[in-house]
Amino acid sequence: MKLDILAIGIHPDDVELSASGTLLRHAAQGKTFGLLDLSKGEMGTRGTPEIRAQEAAESARLLGASVRETLDIPDGLFVDSAENRLKIIRVLRKYRPEIVLCNAIADRHPDHGRAAKMTADACFYAGLAKIETFDDEGHTQEKWRPKAVYHYIQDQQLTPDFVIDITPWFAKKMEAILTFRSQFYDPSGLAANTPISGKDFIDFMEGKARVFGRSIQVEYAEAFHAARTPGVQDLFDLL
Repeated sequence: MKLDILAIGIHPDDVELSASGTLLRHAAQGKTFGLLDLSKGEMGTRGTPEIRAQEAAESARLLGASVRETLDIPDGLFVDSAENRLKIIRVLRKYRPEIVLCNAIADRHPDHGRAAKMTADACFYAGLAKIETFDDEGHTQEKWRPKAVYHYIQDQQLTPDFVIDITPWFAKKMEAILTFRSQFYDPSGLAANTPISGKDFIDFMEGKARVFGRSIQVEYAEAFHAARTPGVQDLFDLL
């Protein structure tokens, strides 16, 4: 299966929080996308890896993802090693995406910036023929390098390189976020409080999307950093 876009996050809800509106927009244009969680999110205060896997599967169905995979890179304790890069390279060569979306280059959670570099490096190394990887049947994989890597902006309000209008898809984005019931706002108040579990965080998500949207005079937007200078066909692409 070849994908147009592969969206990668170190935690199972990273993509939903920061790039799911963009994925929905491109799906409406007929593009295919998949999701890759690098870890099971096992270090999270709330929930369990099993619960988070169920929530991730539910979100993938809601968003219409072609596939969702989860690697076994340790949450919180991972290192940018050859072993972990190879795990990502195998997935990149399996799905051969044109575009990769991945974690923020810097953020409140230290996992995000470290995962951003590890993923971007893996995208480069996936294009080197002398790095050998094998598929599930033991066959040698062909090299593949995505045409572009974009880092979605997460908790910190970084200045973006570009933003994408997600206004028609914002409600569905929020629905996807709230499939992660173990992590986010629970009116019963029975679970332990975390920086992302209160209603104020859900309000923040809307406010952030409105701030990014205001810069291009739309209601809601998501924001990204480009790993390299983007090219456009004409000035009207920049409207």
